[in-house]
Amino acid sequence: MPPFREDQLFIIAPGSETTLAQLGLPESFAPARHRIRSRMFAAQDEGQYEPIKIRRKEKSAATTASTNGHATNAEEVKPDSNGEAEWEEDHASEEGAIWPIRNGRITDWQCFYALMTHVYNTVNPPFHTPIILIAEPVWTTKEHERITQFFFEKFKVPAFTMVDSAMAASYAYGITTATVVDVGHGKADVTCISDSLLHDIGRSVAVTGCGGEAMTENLMKLLHKREGFTREVCEQLKKSSICEVLPPDAGLPTSEAKPDHGPANPAAAASTGADGVAPGQRKQSVAGELPLGPGPNTQVGEEKQLENDDGVLDIASIVTGGNMAEYLAKKEQEKQDRLAARQNKKSDAALAAANRPARLPNNKRPRNTFLYEDYALHDAMKKAGMSIQNMVDMQSAMDEGPNKRQRTPEPQSAVSDKPADSGLPDSATSPATASGFRREIEVGLERFQASIGVIDQLADTIFRTIQSCGDVNKRSELWDSMIFVGNGSKVRGFKEALLETLQKKYIISPSSATMFTSQLPSSLSTPMGTGANTPQLLPGLSHGGQGVNPLLLAATTAQHPQLHPSSSGPAPPGQQMPFMSSHTSHAQTPTSIKLAKIPEYFPEWKEAGYDEATFLGAQVAAKVLFIADSAAAAAGASKGYMSRTDYNESGPMGIHEVYL
Repeated sequence: MPPFREDQLFIIAPGSETTLAQLGLPESFAPARHRIRSRMFAAQDEGQYEPIKIRRKEKSAATTASTNGHATNAEEVKPDSNGEAEWEEDHASEEGAIWPIRNGRITDWQCFYALMTHVYNTVNPPFHTPIILIAEPVWTTKEHERITQFFFEKFKVPAFTMVDSAMAASYAYGITTATVVDVGHGKADVTCISDSLLHDIGRSVAVTGCGGEAMTENLMKLLHKREGFTREVCEQLKKSSICEVLPPDAGLPTSEAKPDHGPANPAAAASTGADGVAPGQRKQSVAGELPLGPGPNTQVGEEKQLENDDGVLDIASIVTGGNMAEYLAKKEQEKQDRLAARQNKKSDAALAAANRPARLPNNKRPRNTFLYEDYALHDAMKKAGMSIQNMVDMQSAMDEGPNKRQRTPEPQSAVSDKPADSGLPDSATSPATASGFRREIEVGLERFQASIGVIDQLADTIFRTIQSCGDVNKRSELWDSMIFVGNGSKVRGFKEALLETLQKKYIISPSSATMFTSQLPSSLSTPMGTGANTPQLLPGLSHGGQGVNPLLLAATTAQHPQLHPSSSGPAPPGQQMPFMSSHTSHAQTPTSIKLAKIPEYFPEWKEAGYDEATFLGAQVAAKVLFIADSAAAAAGASKGYMSRTDYNESGPMGIHEVYL
């Protein structure tokens, strides 16, 4: 009987941005139940950490007053009798957060221990719970020992093991030979695995400039001239469905050229890029609607003083300038105007449908919009002591809901990065205090250029890693079993563009010259003009008029001697056909590059995507190591995990014997 049950297994996958965790294995493997942000906040006591930001509760601004002159705001906070300030939890803000894992490396061990403790307490497993941890490739053997010691001594676990993230990905795909490309937040790892053996020599780990952060920085460089496009805006743009990586040979979309009649609406042309021609000559927008604006004859209307052309709010003017009521009234009027415009469109829907241009996909549209969740305004209002009611009113006025102009079905390109504990029920917490304020922001062709330099660098890294594999005969199989994982690769079109780049840069199609000359016997020299070194026919191989060229036959049967017509089976051991060559594969240049076949027997993972396939592989490994192999371990075979007895005998160094 196995010592552990499936509902007792605890899986943890630490990451630079998000840590995945799950207790128990469901009947059908599914994505992780818990997604916890990999950051902590410094507590009041030195050396201690808190999972949620604790901020000082500021006095609420008195927006209304009674007739006797006293403030009526119930949210006003006054110091208590001891003169101590009040503190409150902020589940949305990440200001001042400490991230213990950067680019896969553990940079703050005390904070990392606090993060693992927070994950353990959040999941709250029972006492008799074995743990399997997904390890980053960049972690050293000493770091493996430190982590093992922490889990055994802190949580008193009965069993513990660690599995390499690349090996976990191969477990998920169910293959023993593969090239695993893990694109993370700030780095990428490329690993070759042949016959379930991980090749450390030539392995590329923690390669900077190839992760999602590099794409965010590219967007910042492209949009730095537009006011308000901070790192947070570019990060959310990268994770939106309108940010896309186009194929290498695909050009950027452009609008159709029209005669220039002079813009009749300069404001709309400047802010949206629409052709503001005179009435009767106006060019239809790509979405078949009015331009976003601001400006006359646009959806938004005249430009507002509290909002610039890029949709960036003047937070100081709203929060501290006493313009809250004015701004809310304007936003409400804009909503009413848009609602009236939509009602008018519905009345003419039949006529418009005949002349309305077909909606274009995102990669054919010069401009598109995405929903930005503004946490900066949320933090500013919290610091200014705004009442909860005012924050609710602001969110109601600014929340534009789903992007109604983006009607093309777009797959979600990135997982949500919201904290797992951000939705804790709290009667005193409104929706406005748990999330940012959403609004639409329009972006041009910059959204297609986030991967500049990233794809090429990653392709070169993959080529060098495979060429460094010591098992030469496995290189072609490594090229035909590519696995792309990691949330950094979830940008739309990233995997397809990377695969096409690899095929264009490194693949060589077998031709009559390259295939045959590479398979000629190594004993043959290049023929010279005088006739010297001309290959001679081998005994018994006459080349008649209708016979087969022996050199051609030698080239095509070098790898498969049983295909030779004169042989009834493989050559005896120790003997070699006289025309056989020791060069048996196209090791220097691949003749094909393919993706590994994605498993189809996990319906939940098939729906969510296999970008986090390392966690799926950890689920498979946990069941194999702790459940399936327990009978063999009881019979005396070596087990794939470290028990407490093993830890007491060998110490933390015993983890190296079971590390996958």
